[in-house]
Amino acid sequence: MTAPLQFGLDTFGDVTRDASGAMLPHAQVIRNVVDEAVLADELGLDFIGLGEHHRADFAISSPETVLAAIAARTSRIHLGSAVTVLSSDDPIRVFQRFATLDALSHGRAEVILGRGSFTESFPLFGFDLRKYEELFEEKLDLFAALLSQQPVTWEGKLRPPLKNQLVYPPVENGTLKTWIGVGGSPQSVVRAAHYDLPLMLAIIGGDPKRFAPYVDLYHRAFKEFGRPAQPIGVHSPGYVAETDEQAREELWPGYKAMRDHIGKERGWPPMRRDEFVSEAEHGSLYVGSPETVARKIAATAKALGISRFQLKYSAGPLPHEKLMKSIELYGRKVAPMVRDLLA
Repeated sequence: MTAPLQFGLDTFGDVTRDASGAMLPHAQVIRNVVDEAVLADELGLDFIGLGEHHRADFAISSPETVLAAIAARTSRIHLGSAVTVLSSDDPIRVFQRFATLDALSHGRAEVILGRGSFTESFPLFGFDLRKYEELFEEKLDLFAALLSQQPVTWEGKLRPPLKNQLVYPPVENGTLKTWIGVGGSPQSVVRAAHYDLPLMLAIIGGDPKRFAPYVDLYHRAFKEFGRPAQPIGVHSPGYVAETDEQAREELWPGYKAMRDHIGKERGWPPMRRDEFVSEAEHGSLYVGSPETVARKIAATAKALGISRFQLKYSAGPLPHEKLMKSIELYGRKVAPMVRDLLA
């Protein structure tokens, strides 16, 4: 019998507006994220993931610190990153921070490692963006070596070697649950299987079923390595309201603002309403009533064989109060509906 689908939430701490329309300070956004996570825990959701960014439109640059605050106010929800940009961090320090979070939360810490689609951290911390791939590959190799919690002897090209080195604090029970976040690279899929790590697919546009070949590749790689496959999860954006019309009307202004701001930096044209509607109806935007969102999640779960779905519930300056209502509907209505559809 397969395990029931897990339900998670992700946020980057998008800077939101207050009732008057003014942008909130980053500090208040961070406090609001903690309250959102507490609500998710009360609703029985399985996971809350916080993204790492270093820019004005997202408030969270240190997910582990915010997750520690959440750990102190929750009892069951698992706590992780979405994602940790390993390329511009130190693998040992990342392991130590999440091992500490694991201790504070009594074993609820997880980490999702990725290269990141934003690159602000590279110049900020003094890393050469031209070594984007090399940095991630080498640092992931070191991080994977740390998971055994045995003395580590390791050597690479970009940092001094380690010889018989223990890293503290150790994870109290078992190992630190570590996922590899993938946006669509076959090499990253095979790399996750190589290190025997679960796969988190970031599907932020287009038909989710287009990722089926990556799921097949992941399973084939595990078969070749002679090991059972690890779990697969999906991270996608969305928003839940009482009706489809309400959800679209409430999400559209903030979603377009976020998309156009990022698009201006990357040379994308402004998002049109018909593109938004197409993503909602046929793509990877899970926006609508609880019934609509539940049917769409269930279809993705069946198509890709996933064990966890993580809804990226924040989108630009959408107010905190609306996010709280969306989270409540996701936990109280969407999750039970999906479970019924998959039963």
